[in-house]
Amino acid sequence: MFGSSPVTIVITSEADTWDIDASSCLGCGQFVDWDRMPDPEQQAHIPRDILSKPPKELKRLAREGYWAASRSLRAQVYHQIIQQVACRLVTPDALVYRDVASRLFGKLSVSSHPLPEFLEGCSMPTYCLNLEGVTALKKILICVGNLFPDITYSPILPSLVALLLHYSEDEAQCFENISRLIASNAPHTSYIDQSFLAHQASCMTFGDLANKHCPAAHKLIASTSENVFEVYSEWLSWLFHDLPFNYAIRIFDVYLLEGQKVLYRIALALLKQYRLSVTSTELEGTDIKADLQAFVQNIAEHVTVDKLLERAFGIRLFSRKEIWLLQMANRKALMERGITMVQSRQSFHLAVDMQNFSSSIVTAQEMRIVWSWIPERFSLFPPLLLFSTSEDGCSLQR
Repeated sequence: MFGSSPVTIVITSEADTWDIDASSCLGCGQFVDWDRMPDPEQQAHIPRDILSKPPKELKRLAREGYWAASRSLRAQVYHQIIQQVACRLVTPDALVYRDVASRLFGKLSVSSHPLPEFLEGCSMPTYCLNLEGVTALKKILICVGNLFPDITYSPILPSLVALLLHYSEDEAQCFENISRLIASNAPHTSYIDQSFLAHQASCMTFGDLANKHCPAAHKLIASTSENVFEVYSEWLSWLFHDLPFNYAIRIFDVYLLEGQKVLYRIALALLKQYRLSVTSTELEGTDIKADLQAFVQNIAEHVTVDKLLERAFGIRLFSRKEIWLLQMANRKALMERGITMVQSRQSFHLAVDMQNFSSSIVTAQEMRIVWSWIPERFSLFPPLLLFSTSEDGCSLQR
């Protein structure tokens, strides 16, 4: 993901057929492999006025899983919510997609196209999509790369497109909806990080929030991991890669209405739940990053999706504006260090050299914990010793 692991570019198979599907599938689901889907959603009576309810009521319904009662309801709600997202005036729509896709792939041609460079090294979850769905996912991502040249890094994008495809009439509608999320310009609201700098800043922001809202879990991770930032850099992957589909789609329900802020909440709830399930002795000598990933993948053994969301929204968190300001501060600190492009992972996120660390007061492990309590934007910089009683004496005058 950051150069320490091999870079992977996913290439479409020669067997993929790149035809333009202009038909409308009213029931959606044409891209889904139903044999791999979890238990079918229960059907329920849906009031006709559901889509006209005020935003506050819609948020409550989304948090309680109301959309899960019907696939068609979820498809309608998703489309309406996204159409109401404030975005740039010139944003590509379904017609633009059909035109660009026809130009790039032809109507009946068979070809292989590499995914955009901004996805290099990024995973691409497919969430029970069938072969047609996987092909549609790749085509949409290629068109996004063609029409949004400013995107330089966005590991979350494939997961969001894959989830939207489950509830889209066709490729063009899915493309239009993801384009509106990309082009969102609502104040202090963000949906998709589109650069390495923004992604790194969000990871640092999550570290700051974990330190404040999950102190027990944070201390456990800091004491057992060589690098806390390395662990927290995977926080978005927990939500849109490791979690099972029925958890991820419920998160997507609230994410569309409330933006990236809710992702921080849910990731913090996962971190709290992880702390409840392990002890420090169990983690000795363990790869905590891999252990956390395995925990999230098997989350159903520990907590239901309803309970997870309940705990997430029970956390007293910063306002959207305050989170935005924290992200801006972290971005500024990264830019001061010249870290703006994808590069090999450096020790900038742990500026204390533990290999050569020595102190008569704290051990190296204790120093890792102390250093993890410092806000991420300050811990980027190496510490400078200003005063020592052993060297400077104890006189208050000096």
